[in-house]
Amino acid sequence: MFEFLRMVIAGSSFSGVAAQGNNLLARIIMQDQGMGRFYLVIIAAIAAAYFLGNISPATLIGRAMGVDIKKEGSGNAGTTNVARVLGVKAAAGTLLIDVCKGMAAVLLGRALGGDFLAMIVVLPVILGHIWPVVLRFQGGKGVATAFGALVILDPAIGFGELAVVVLGVLISRRMSVGSFAGCAGLPVLSWFLLPPFFPDGLCIGLIVLFKHRTNIMRVARGEEPPISFGHRKQGTAEERKHQTGQSGEQER
Repeated sequence: MFEFLRMVIAGSSFSGVAAQGNNLLARIIMQDQGMGRFYLVIIAAIAAAYFLGNISPATLIGRAMGVDIKKEGSGNAGTTNVARVLGVKAAAGTLLIDVCKGMAAVLLGRALGGDFLAMIVVLPVILGHIWPVVLRFQGGKGVATAFGALVILDPAIGFGELAVVVLGVLISRRMSVGSFAGCAGLPVLSWFLLPPFFPDGLCIGLIVLFKHRTNIMRVARGEEPPISFGHRKQGTAEERKHQTGQSGEQER
């Protein structure tokens, strides 16, 4: 994204896109169909990536199970909270869809404009996940979607990030600490493995870190809970609350 903006501001030629093979942007440049159409394809890919990011499996799975995931646990519409509230199976479905939508966005970008457009759409799909307009800008924290996008963009960066996150989780037994490590590692890996992506990597790392600010404070106070897995809860939130009240009356 930032490399594209830099080229636009600098008035650089996009002729290098044509060398990436048989894709829509390359054909537009080679056939001299006009820069208006060139930019239209890029804007359409960015919009498509953003709205792919808007798909919230945590919210949809929670609703299917009679739970508003944003009102349970930590209130985050992400895999970790789903695991704590709804259990492993629901969390696995959430994780899979979040990863796949990141992959789909980059695959779409690559199909339309090669590696050039694939790199551009990474940030929009993550922003769509974190701040989805269809859910009043209340989304997840972007870790799983970022992994899906990065592993397609550059497998070395994607799996390198995965290794950093897993190491952080294993050492701390806290998913949030693994996410902190991933945020720190992304710009470093980008710098060495895909330099044009470094500004995007730095921006993504800072945004995801910002979304984990409450976790950072809890870790600093020693209040961040370790990873745990719940089980599917039957009934609606109101029913569970009523059942909890009845249990309390029986104990008294």
